[in-house]
Amino acid sequence: MNLLISIVIIAVLVLLIIRYLISIYNKIVILNNYVEKAFANIDVLLKQRANEIPELINIAETAMAHQSELFLQLAQMRSRYLNSRQSEQKVRLANQTDHLLKQILMIAEGYPELTALHNLTELQKRLTQLENKIADRREFFNESITLYNVGIQAFPNIIFAKLLGYHTKSLLNISVGEKEYAGITL
Repeated sequence: MNLLISIVIIAVLVLLIIRYLISIYNKIVILNNYVEKAFANIDVLLKQRANEIPELINIAETAMAHQSELFLQLAQMRSRYLNSRQSEQKVRLANQTDHLLKQILMIAEGYPELTALHNLTELQKRLTQLENKIADRREFFNESITLYNVGIQAFPNIIFAKLLGYHTKSLLNISVGEKEYAGITL
C-alpha cells in the first residue's frame, strides 16, 4: 500500500513539474509571437519610409552635392533594410535610418532653394505622417519587446530560454531630437 501511495505521489509530482515546464515554454512562445506580430505591424511603415528615401535623395542631391557620402549611407541603409530577413537586424537598421534621415533633413534646412521646392515640402509631410504612424506602432512594439525580454530573463524562464536559443531583442529607439524633421515636431 505504501509503495502504491509513493508511486502515485511521485507520478503526481512528475506531472505537475511537466505541466509547469510546459507552461513556461508556452509563455515564452506566446511572448515571442507577440514580438513578431508587433514587428510585422511596424515593418510595413518602416518599408514605406524606406521607399521615400530615393525621392529624398533625388530632391536634395543636386543642391547638397557635398553631402553625397550621407546620401550613399542612407541608400545603403535602405537597401540593407529591404533585403534583411531578420527582425532584429531590421530594428538596428531602422534606428540607424532614423538618425541619418534626421541629419539630412536638418542639413536641408540650410538650403533655401531646397525648402522652397514643392516636392521637398510634400515629402516632408509624407515623412511626418509616416513618423507619426511609426511612433504609434513603436510604442506597441517596444512594449512587446520589453515583456518578451522580461519574460525570458525571469527565473526559471531564463533556463528554458537559454536552452531553446531565445535571446533578448532590441527596442526601436527614438530620441527627443530625432522627433523633429525639418523644423516640424513629430
